[in-house]
Amino acid sequence: MQINKFLITALCLGGCLAIPQAQAEQNKPLKVCAAENEMPYSNKAGEGFENKLAELVGKALNRKVEYVYWSDPRYYIRDTLDKGLCDVAIGVDKGDPRVLTTQPYYRSGYVFISRETDNLDLLNWDSEALRKAQRIAFVPGTPPEVMMKAIGRYNDMFNYSQELVGFKSRRNQYIKYETSKLVSEISSGHAEIASLWGPSAARYVKASATPLVMTMIPDDNVRADGQKVDFHFSTSMGVRKNDSTLLAQLNKVIEDHRDEITELLEAEGIPLVAEPDAP
Repeated sequence: MQINKFLITALCLGGCLAIPQAQAEQNKPLKVCAAENEMPYSNKAGEGFENKLAELVGKALNRKVEYVYWSDPRYYIRDTLDKGLCDVAIGVDKGDPRVLTTQPYYRSGYVFISRETDNLDLLNWDSEALRKAQRIAFVPGTPPEVMMKAIGRYNDMFNYSQELVGFKSRRNQYIKYETSKLVSEISSGHAEIASLWGPSAARYVKASATPLVMTMIPDDNVRADGQKVDFHFSTSMGVRKNDSTLLAQLNKVIEDHRDEITELLEAEGIPLVAEPDAP
């Protein structure tokens, strides 16, 4: 009987401790690493689609969302998440080696953007329209730059590409290209074609007063030396490498609220593609 009394007491204490701990976790804010001005993803006014995703996650976890803002995308994992200033990064590549990544919550790709009235045949990088266009807008350092070189259009677009630079930050000359500006190049007729990351361009394509066409680029591109160039990518959420508990919670949110997440992305106009079959 004495042993049973001790056992009952221990179980009671364990249960009593578990409830306050669970409540403490829910009362703890979910600190999200977010861009202060990287639209359409995020800004301080909460207008980006990643802001909306963060709020959806916070609501699902019953935790208030607090943002920790960064200004330079090159260092934000190191300077915010790794230092424990925030808990989760919304919108990282699946398998990003800097963090633990959740299962993907969407997959998208790079697109061609053109004016609807031009009726251009833009199925892939072999399209004749790409060889005839006077101006093609793209962001250096992205897969479209690789293919611009492969089709021999990179050099004659170099000066035009430099005109599209938005600004250089004081920190190591971070060069920023505003997607809204690149889309407006097509709307205004200053350029015939743009090749951009679909999620970054969708909002501005949708809002354009000039009807635009956004065509998903196939994921079967090969650069000049025969190597494949990926154009479709899966997006996940990232947490610190020692935070497997939060990782599991986020995976459950993604699984349980997948329809809501997809609805939010489709409302943004983001073109979605299916995840490739698992090996």
